[in-house]
Amino acid sequence: MLSKPPLRILNMALPYFLSMILTMAMIVSGYRFGAADGLSMNYYLMTCPFAESVIKDIVNRALQDDPTLAAGLVRMHFHDCFIEGCDASILLDSTKDNTAEKDSPANLSLRGYEIVDEAKEELEGQCPGIVSCADILAMAARDAVFFSGGPVYDIPNGRKDGKRSKIEDTINLPSPSLNASELIRLFGKHGFTAQEMVALSGAHTLGVARCSSFKNRLNNVDTNLDTNFAQTLTKTCSAGDNAEQPLDPTKNNFDNLYYNALQRKSGVLFSDQTLFSTPKTKGMVNGYALNQAMFFLDFQQAMVKMGLLDVKDGKNGEVRGNCRKIN
Repeated sequence: MLSKPPLRILNMALPYFLSMILTMAMIVSGYRFGAADGLSMNYYLMTCPFAESVIKDIVNRALQDDPTLAAGLVRMHFHDCFIEGCDASILLDSTKDNTAEKDSPANLSLRGYEIVDEAKEELEGQCPGIVSCADILAMAARDAVFFSGGPVYDIPNGRKDGKRSKIEDTINLPSPSLNASELIRLFGKHGFTAQEMVALSGAHTLGVARCSSFKNRLNNVDTNLDTNFAQTLTKTCSAGDNAEQPLDPTKNNFDNLYYNALQRKSGVLFSDQTLFSTPKTKGMVNGYALNQAMFFLDFQQAMVKMGLLDVKDGKNGEVRGNCRKIN
């Protein structure tokens, strides 16, 4: 007679199964007015069956050598999707006639391009012209979350690569000076709820911020900044605008300590701390600070949804042979 599985195991497995159900619902319904058309789970099963394994292995090796690259990959995927949709426009190099997104001041600190390049080169050798750069970036970001201690989740693939990348489009990226109401409006334009915005902000559990992005908080009295932590930030900035401050105490580990830091008024960026100082989002921060499993579940669901933003199809996109230039 089979025994029932322990309740603890069921509780651990529940978030994963719930996320799979939601993922399938997203694909069936489509986000952003049919943006998910053409995407599917196991998209490369018949055409490039080892694609996901190749990307996962390359990301794993890269993070073992330099764990700080996890933050770079997640941030790059976010910056890609929030401009022209998830179409790898962030990967295109500037030309003599065009300044690309990656050369915008908002993107100069992005890292991890070489990981995407390595994966693309390997996959072009195995199955040329099949795996898009947009899918490589989406999978690499997902794997970076997992290898940093975050949740494991599946994503649909089939995105095509865009043919446009212009510096002026980066004006739509969130600024570290935005307050909660402004963030809610900005994310709402992309179809996200306030809860999803707070969950996605949890990606700041990884990485660092440069002094130039938070020094204004030190020049003006910020009542939502802990006095002792303000001294820490001041010390960091004494080394110059490019000096780096970890966004939470465990900058290379994907966990919920980012939200704990906000509770202590120790958020590095104004746009982070505002989530705790604003009544509409404060309860959400408290919830994630108390329950990491809930944060993991909501984060992975929001990431899957983000990966469906304005994806290109074969009519307005392509599969680049080189992620840095259009075919």
